[in-house]
Amino acid sequence: MQVTQQVVQLAADIGSITDGITPSWSVFGAIGTKAKIIVGVVMAGAILFLLGSAIVGAVHIRVGNQQHNTMETKKGQTMVASSLLGLFAVASMSTLFGIVYGFGI
Repeated sequence: MQVTQQVVQLAADIGSITDGITPSWSVFGAIGTKAKIIVGVVMAGAILFLLGSAIVGAVHIRVGNQQHNTMETKKGQTMVASSLLGLFAVASMSTLFGIVYGFGI
């Protein structure tokens, strides 16, 4: 019986420790759960759009190479590069906001 109480007490202590570790101090810690969900959905939509744009760019590269059309190939390369750069920016947005918020404090 006493071992069970000790395990329950240890579990409660671990819960309080992990609550202190979570980064709720950053920009996204102050908003509510619905706003966090909306931000997540918008970011997921942007990521899907950018991945689709990169796929279209890859198709432009393939068609340009098959038709020996350098303009089409260059257009595809530009689309792929800009889509991947945008994808990196969106994926690291929460980290960048956290850093900027930390510098502001």
